[in-house]
Amino acid sequence: MVILRAQGLARGAVLNFARTPSDIQATVNAIISRGNEIQRAVANQMQPTFANTIAPLAKFENDYGADSSVITFLQNVSTRKSIRDASSKAEQQLSAFRIESLMRKDVYDSVKEVLNNKKEMEALEPEDRRLVEKMAEQYWRNGLGLNHEHRERLGQIKVRLSELGITFSRNINENDGRILFTRQELDGLPEDYFDGRVTEMEDGVEKYVVTTKYPDLVPVMQMAKNEQTRKQLAVVSESRCPENIALLEEAIKLRAEAAHLLGHRTHASFVLEQNMAETPETVIEFEHDLQAKLNVLADKEIKEIEALKRDDCQVAGKPFTGLFHWDFRFYSNKVKELKHKVSDDEIKQYFPVEQVTRGVLDIYQQMLGLRFVKVDNPPVWHKDVEMYEVWEANDNQTFVGHFYLDLYPRDGKYNHACVNPIRAGFARPDGTREYPVAVMLANFPKPTSSAPALLTHDDVLTLLHEFGHVFHHICAETKWSHFQLESVQMDFIEAPSQMLENWGWEPSVLRKFAVHYKTGEPIPEDLVKRMVAAKNEGVGLSNLRQVFFGLFDMAIHDTFDGNIDIKSTYNTLREKTTGFSAGDTDTCGAATFGHMMGGYDAGYYGYLWAKVYSSDMYASRFLKDGVENPKTGMDYRREILLPGGSRDASVSLEKFLGRGPNKKAFLESIGLSSKV
Repeated sequence: MVILRAQGLARGAVLNFARTPSDIQATVNAIISRGNEIQRAVANQMQPTFANTIAPLAKFENDYGADSSVITFLQNVSTRKSIRDASSKAEQQLSAFRIESLMRKDVYDSVKEVLNNKKEMEALEPEDRRLVEKMAEQYWRNGLGLNHEHRERLGQIKVRLSELGITFSRNINENDGRILFTRQELDGLPEDYFDGRVTEMEDGVEKYVVTTKYPDLVPVMQMAKNEQTRKQLAVVSESRCPENIALLEEAIKLRAEAAHLLGHRTHASFVLEQNMAETPETVIEFEHDLQAKLNVLADKEIKEIEALKRDDCQVAGKPFTGLFHWDFRFYSNKVKELKHKVSDDEIKQYFPVEQVTRGVLDIYQQMLGLRFVKVDNPPVWHKDVEMYEVWEANDNQTFVGHFYLDLYPRDGKYNHACVNPIRAGFARPDGTREYPVAVMLANFPKPTSSAPALLTHDDVLTLLHEFGHVFHHICAETKWSHFQLESVQMDFIEAPSQMLENWGWEPSVLRKFAVHYKTGEPIPEDLVKRMVAAKNEGVGLSNLRQVFFGLFDMAIHDTFDGNIDIKSTYNTLREKTTGFSAGDTDTCGAATFGHMMGGYDAGYYGYLWAKVYSSDMYASRFLKDGVENPKTGMDYRREILLPGGSRDASVSLEKFLGRGPNKKAFLESIGLSSKV
């Protein structure tokens, strides 16, 4: 399917990302001023109703959500430090305003009157009724049931937590590690790793600069034969932002204190009551049950890895001293190469980024009944950024939204992969719609002088995954912006994206867009077979790594007082869960574990929890009906994506599956019997 190129911008107000620091501050002032005006009017209502109380508050969220998102988003992408600084300051100001707003008792009293008006509530449409309930719940969870003293203290805690989170994230974005290696120390890396790489002289020796950005870090950890090289880079990576440990420790204590004020034993208890899991006990039982099942696979995988490392030590004339976390990627990769004759260097020749992006977009076009149009010369924040329009496939008049792709690393940019929902879709009062906008950020390898940007297969899966978030946002069709992507339950939000990763393993799908960057030849059938055969190599250990992160999250957040030794807890739990030690290094990966300060606190388990649902959706509908079955795709769009957060995820799942979900498909997908 061809993606057309638009000469102009068709539908939907195009967002302005060209903001100066003074523009950003002016926008903050306007949002706060208008918000205060609306809240005063709501608080002064003599007879609160949905129309004069709930609707104005929700309409303010509709009208100003995009401006707020744009100016706070720029801290993650702008090339100018002054813009990033102004954006961070804006986020602090707007976060403080939101906290203050959600703690206004006079506004809550008006909202509560609407909630308690049974006659009016019964007359409301389902989404309007849910809006009232969720709005009242928000106020309650922000302390409106507390006395004045406790409410004041909770407000102070929330403002401080916001400051800590912004600083934590900014430290990670601004402080990439770097180290110098000789060519010999980087033995095992492919030739294109060195193409265009910056060198520096050290003690009269030319050395290559290697950073902790993913395109630098991951290949070294996977392919560098020299263990000391991998160890040194791992130490540099896990020694970044040491100041973040104190920030996280303070945040954990403040979260625990806030939970107590709100009547919960722990922060995890407070967070989880809104999720599908509901309680910390359920999460911990889930993690431990899965850990026991995964250990069946991991025990065998550890033996294979240990045997390989023992052989390497013997050849090098060195004693075997154990398995360390800098061994994990290298030996997992080596097992795949030896057993299945697959290597990332061979595979990536068939995944030039432009071809892959076009192929992945074709998958989504066909599945979701959409059409994507690339915009020429779009108004964006960096020359590498691409902008697309989204239309209904069979209707040239029905516009759906915009999305942007910012795929390559640069200084000061957010250094992982994520999707930012910049503008939510919603129904305008005149019956027309505001169109959603999403941005995908990634850090894929850049083009070199001798080759275009080439993706590993893991990168392809990341692209499929993140596009899943993009279209979850773009395809949600709710009346109020309140119920778009960010209101989806946290332990379900990853499921749609994880499900789409399966397309990256389908031979018929891969052959449509995987072509050699030089010859244009499609990926060989034999290579695809080897890739698929190697799919579950190391799956026990890789999933145990996810279990570790989930258990660490629970260890620091399901605690009564928040007094936790972060470094000891992180390193001890990692070794106990994954079998890989930190050795004699004095580091702590928690300093760059952005999820813990980026909205996934007491929620990281959701990645594996959602994996159960994603596997069930894929096996029970798409594999059964055919991965290219348009009816299944439209059922998925209608029942999973379209409702956004306007109904509980369990309802959406049952409507799509035709029954309640179970673990059977997930366990079978990783090579375990559902009876294990």
